[in-house]
Amino acid sequence: MKNKYFGTDGIRGTVNKGNITGEKFFKFGLASGTYFKNQKKSKQIAIIAKDTRLSGYTLEPALVSGLVSGGMHVFTLGPLPTNGLAMLTKSMKANMGIMITASHNPYCDNGLKLFGPDGMKLSDQIEKKIEKLIDARNTKQLTNPKLLGRVKRLENGNEKYIEILKKNFPNNFHLRGIKIVLDCANGAGYKSAPKLLEGLGAKVISIGIKPNGLNINDKCGSTYPFKIQSAVRRFKAHIGISFDGDADRVIMCDEKGKIIDGDQIIAMLARRWKLKKILKGGVVGTLMSNYGLENFLRKEKIRFFRSEVGDRYVKEKMRKFNFNLGGEQSGHIILGKFATTGDGLLVALEVLFSLRKGKKASELLNVFLPVPQILENVTVNDKNVIDEPKCKNAIKKANKLMNNKGRLLIRKSGTEPKIRIMGESYDKNLILKCINIIKRSIK
Repeated sequence: MKNKYFGTDGIRGTVNKGNITGEKFFKFGLASGTYFKNQKKSKQIAIIAKDTRLSGYTLEPALVSGLVSGGMHVFTLGPLPTNGLAMLTKSMKANMGIMITASHNPYCDNGLKLFGPDGMKLSDQIEKKIEKLIDARNTKQLTNPKLLGRVKRLENGNEKYIEILKKNFPNNFHLRGIKIVLDCANGAGYKSAPKLLEGLGAKVISIGIKPNGLNINDKCGSTYPFKIQSAVRRFKAHIGISFDGDADRVIMCDEKGKIIDGDQIIAMLARRWKLKKILKGGVVGTLMSNYGLENFLRKEKIRFFRSEVGDRYVKEKMRKFNFNLGGEQSGHIILGKFATTGDGLLVALEVLFSLRKGKKASELLNVFLPVPQILENVTVNDKNVIDEPKCKNAIKKANKLMNNKGRLLIRKSGTEPKIRIMGESYDKNLILKCINIIKRSIK
């Protein structure tokens, strides 16, 4: 059964509509706090971080109010990358962590991602239990006035996160002599990313580090990599690195200006980790992963499995098969040896660690020849349109036309009011023809 509030990556939507209101965030705080408070821990602690959206100043107080009303003590960290929040949830031995973000979505959206005490995103089963508490019409979750939680702001969250990241690498690791173009999407990584890379000695040309509450992901970041592409050429940088709004995604650009997506980064890491004998089991991709990646891993004799789209599902399958590498073409990459969720900064460091010996990004990161893919997003009022007979017939017709010459994937977005259509084939005209058949039926 489909979750009522939670999508593929937490709760997300347009601010001041539906679930993204102060009233609902109070309920989310109270319900999630009640659930985790009952997990038999002596200290009742929740930590909260956020990205740079203006709406965070509206939603955070409501969330905090719900948590402390249920008896949770709350530490607020301010802007911090999502995996920084996950890492600190675990290192601070908190009951739970909450990230207020809408990730790569525009400023008008917001939402939250929940993490358990192990720093992991929640399973569908736990989300369903919290949803029941959200909808419970009673006041049993409200605590005695003497037992109300307290709230404290921690100013050193980014510093603590940087310390944890650095511990994953040798003490003598440095980036002196490497010029990097860095795009932080005016988002959650705007403080920690430049500070981390400059602290390691790199020459950093930073863009997207002046958030104003409304410019997050606005023609910048991992969903708009053309910005690093042009800047790398202009400044003759060795590499370009681009994050999304909460810095759990990373897209790169080599010194020649070629965009490097998540699939190429995963391929490079898989080959390198296999040679270093630190690859565990194999790699988990998603239904969106390029067939070229699958071919490459097969030739390298590296096992490969696909999961549903969403880094949470990638991580679940990684745990099931005991793999330590997985991710998505979009740049959500999970380094299971070091992290519990996607972390753009951590992945960037792992790539830069390979570049430090004078290798070129173009040689390191263009690992396989991708099968041409075209992705189209169709905005809709009702995502269930793809379940209607007219659309089903169109999908059937398009698949018949593809006739084993490629692959089609049609799915509802888990985070936006969109239908996502992906076509993959060496025949680009065939892809476009098939996509247009489906698009016409949706519209």
